[in-house]
Amino acid sequence: MTTRISPKPIDADDALEIPPELAVLPVSDAVIFPYMMVPLVLSDSDLLQLADDVLADNRVLGAFTQLPDDDGDDGGEGGEGGEGVDDEDEDDETALYEVGTAVVIQKMLRFPDGNMRLLGQGIARIRRKRTLRTEPYMVSEIEVLEEPEPADARTMAYMRGVANNFVKIVDASENLSDELKIVAMNLDEPGRLADMVATNLDISVVEKQQVLETLDPRKRLEILSKTVLRELEMVELGEKLQSRVRKEIDKEQREYYLRQQLKAIQRELGDTDQNSVELDELREKIETADLPENVREVAEREYDRLTRMNPGASEYTVSKTYVDWILELPWLESSVDNLNLRKAEKILERDHYGLEDVKERILEFLAVKKLKQEMRGPILCLVGPPGVGKTSLGKSIAEAMGRQFYRLSLGGMRDEAEIRGHRRTYVGAMPGRLIHGVKTAGTNNPLIMLDEIDKLGQDFRGDPASALLEVLDPAQNNNFTDHYLNLQFDLSNVMFICTANIKQDIPLPLIDRMEIINLSGYSEFEKEKIA
Repeated sequence: MTTRISPKPIDADDALEIPPELAVLPVSDAVIFPYMMVPLVLSDSDLLQLADDVLADNRVLGAFTQLPDDDGDDGGEGGEGGEGVDDEDEDDETALYEVGTAVVIQKMLRFPDGNMRLLGQGIARIRRKRTLRTEPYMVSEIEVLEEPEPADARTMAYMRGVANNFVKIVDASENLSDELKIVAMNLDEPGRLADMVATNLDISVVEKQQVLETLDPRKRLEILSKTVLRELEMVELGEKLQSRVRKEIDKEQREYYLRQQLKAIQRELGDTDQNSVELDELREKIETADLPENVREVAEREYDRLTRMNPGASEYTVSKTYVDWILELPWLESSVDNLNLRKAEKILERDHYGLEDVKERILEFLAVKKLKQEMRGPILCLVGPPGVGKTSLGKSIAEAMGRQFYRLSLGGMRDEAEIRGHRRTYVGAMPGRLIHGVKTAGTNNPLIMLDEIDKLGQDFRGDPASALLEVLDPAQNNNFTDHYLNLQFDLSNVMFICTANIKQDIPLPLIDRMEIINLSGYSEFEKEKIA
């Protein structure tokens, strides 16, 4: 027994017979609907034989979509401009959906390399009942699925809603032809409208297969009404984002074009714009500087402000000085530590006579640091009377480790801004002495000697000792923020050594962060040897 179907695009006289047994063509990444034209590209030898046999018989085959793999990939291969046709495991009947489409081959084109291109048209929904054979290709017994023809008001309402929203999607999409709007508005059969919309929507294979397996046109349209609304929202959102990006690009291009015109006019007038030269040099420094990403964003934002400022404005100098400070700081530049204990011992013996206990403790400190590179131990504090060699010991340690040395005198310091810097809102604002020392050293891991820490003062301008609590705390100084820079600078790589004359005058919270090393005065014999 055969079923006779007359698809609408085909002449009524060309009624087609769908036999009860059909060759099965596995299709990957696509679902074929009735009445839809579809290109197919075949390259596998078994599938080429399938096509030859079908063309020699009644030109009708069964197209069934592959079930998705566990990872969601349908697999298979296809040709350019055609639906994907699986070339492997075509005999695995469990890898295909049960419901597919009977397809009549309209045209065939054979390529010189042996591949074949077919143009087919879906004519009816079919279901596989059982597999008759699998070699050289699958042949299954099928049944044609008839669909009801509802014409109630609810179905008409679904048709109108789906068609109107689909037209909006076509208007907003660049990939869909405007001819689809005419087709959607002129289709008066609910089933064909649902199939046409599902074919052209950019939805998953699983969703399209669900539409194919739904026989009732009203239920089909009900499913698609939700899908079309979702796709319309996505298309409109994408169009809105593209419009916003396009406006930003147009604005940037317009500003660039006007600046180039301004420069060209200045050159023609012979106006040597020194400010433009400085800005070009500054731009080149920003592009070549080794900066963290957040610091680079701040520098570029400040540079953009400079390009829009009048060079005669007071804020221009403030902004330019700020950018210069950012570019001159060694954000990512470090020196390599040399933890050769023998070399360190020789340098200490060369520069200092006596002080055996002090030298031994310093060598122990360096030995522990050599064993544990990321050590964040206590801060060394050398306590002793003036002239015993506290500052020179710090220089010797820096030379032995291969680090840059910077001495910061704290004697008489009363202003907290000396440590944390001044805010840029003040006239003549500058970074603090610590940031200045790091810039002078040229690396982010110098040895900074905090000299005369016992002579810190305090008044209405703040307490420098409180500011030093963060600086000398290994758990906090990795994100030290200078008021002038308003950027976090990592001081955890800096090695701090403090000096003092009287231990009791050092603020108690600072003593908790230090390891005290006492240096006694030299004896007459040691003074004679030194002399």
